[in-house]
Amino acid sequence: MPETTRAWRVVLEKIERDLLDGTLKPGDRLAPERELAATLSVGRSSVREALRVLEAMGLIRTGTGSGPTSGAIIIATPRGGLSQLLRLQVAAHGFPIADVVQTRLILEDWTAGQLAAADGLDLADVHTTLEAMADPTLSIEEFLALDARFHLGLSEATGNVIVAATMGGLRTAIEGYVREGSHRIPDWPVTAAHLVQEHTDILTAIEAGDAERARALVASHITGYYAAAGFGDA
Repeated sequence: MPETTRAWRVVLEKIERDLLDGTLKPGDRLAPERELAATLSVGRSSVREALRVLEAMGLIRTGTGSGPTSGAIIIATPRGGLSQLLRLQVAAHGFPIADVVQTRLILEDWTAGQLAAADGLDLADVHTTLEAMADPTLSIEEFLALDARFHLGLSEATGNVIVAATMGGLRTAIEGYVREGSHRIPDWPVTAAHLVQEHTDILTAIEAGDAERARALVASHITGYYAAAGFGDA
């Protein structure tokens, strides 16, 4: 590994350790470039490279000049960084649809099971989204945006920020294949009504605490659309 690569990774690893052990937390300001460089025995250019990576990941915000807004500050958006990186990967590589579907099945199976086993769930936003989806005047694009919001809302309700971030990062890929498939469905209004009913059944099973049924319904919902839209078997 080249020396310059090792150097900026030293900075990343130091900041990662400080975040993990609580030395750094959201709202804290990182030490100045000169101090970080001296403490870690690296060049200031390596520090700047590490800060650029951290900012792209959504972990810090940097400001120029002097005063309270200058320097690098830890920000409370860990999900944003992960979601952003996944969205960029999706855009750059165009993940195979089958892989996206399989990932959904893993994440949403877990989500349904967790929610069904949880106490004191607040699914008000998910219910609101579902009610909005029942409007027969929605365009396909409007319906599918709400569909994505419904599934993301369930993942967010688990409280697991990594699962929610992953679902958020895959949202573009999910919406893409769902939209593509919608054009191959001969009677969209009937399909839309069926999807709303499936969502309703999933939510009912979750709130009834029936994890096995909720997980089965989620799997059937995802693979059923995949097949109906002409993609084959998931």
